[in-house]
Amino acid sequence: MTYTLPKTSIKSLYALALAEGEGVGTAYEYFAKRLVLRPWLPTIPPVKRLLITGLPEKYGSSLDYLLLAEGLGATAVIADDRPAALEKFQASWDRARQVGWLTAVQPELILVQNMAEMAGLSGPFDLAISNEVIQRLPAADRPAYVQRQGEITTAVALFCPNAANPDHAAHSGLSTLELSELLTLSPAHLVTRSGYIDMPPFPTGVSRSAEQRTQAESGAFEGLVMWGLGYFARLERWLPTAVRRQKSHIIYNLMSSYR
Repeated sequence: MTYTLPKTSIKSLYALALAEGEGVGTAYEYFAKRLVLRPWLPTIPPVKRLLITGLPEKYGSSLDYLLLAEGLGATAVIADDRPAALEKFQASWDRARQVGWLTAVQPELILVQNMAEMAGLSGPFDLAISNEVIQRLPAADRPAYVQRQGEITTAVALFCPNAANPDHAAHSGLSTLELSELLTLSPAHLVTRSGYIDMPPFPTGVSRSAEQRTQAESGAFEGLVMWGLGYFARLERWLPTAVRRQKSHIIYNLMSSYR
């Protein structure tokens, strides 16, 4: 059975970013991740149970992964070890539903004591996915975090801030990993794709007021700009690896035990 991830635009994803209190940079990130996931998802079994293995360290609430579950017709479970992060997710999801988004999915939120162990989760799952999580864990816990996902899922998608882009790290205040570090944590025979993504053509650290963000959602010029950003995002993969390594905000590693 083959299936296709529904197409979205940066402008449409901007509605989710606003619900999270974020802006166009987050919408661009969500679009870039979907570009990576779109050709990969048909290579794994259909995703009927999706596990979000932790919420972001700092920015947003990964509503794009809830949109992923909704688009695939999958149930969603969200596990995190921070009550405040789960509460933030709930508030963001509530705001998204108020404007007509994410109304066809009902995620289960689970508070775990330890992200590496994720004890109490009832598998199996078809896909475990996370963003901005593994780098915030103690180094000693990271191998167990990856291993645990492999035990309860068929496929794993890890997205993480890129340590090779020090400017982004400095402005974001996030912990980071090198792509080589991320790959070292994963069994080599399970890695199907990896690389660098998310290099929006505007300066890191640009912020806008809530009013400006809301205006951008309906403005014709802003819509045209976001349309152009979508094409730029599609061109990222054609840039030299050295450029993507230095400029990308995110590294990723996609793994699957399905052959």
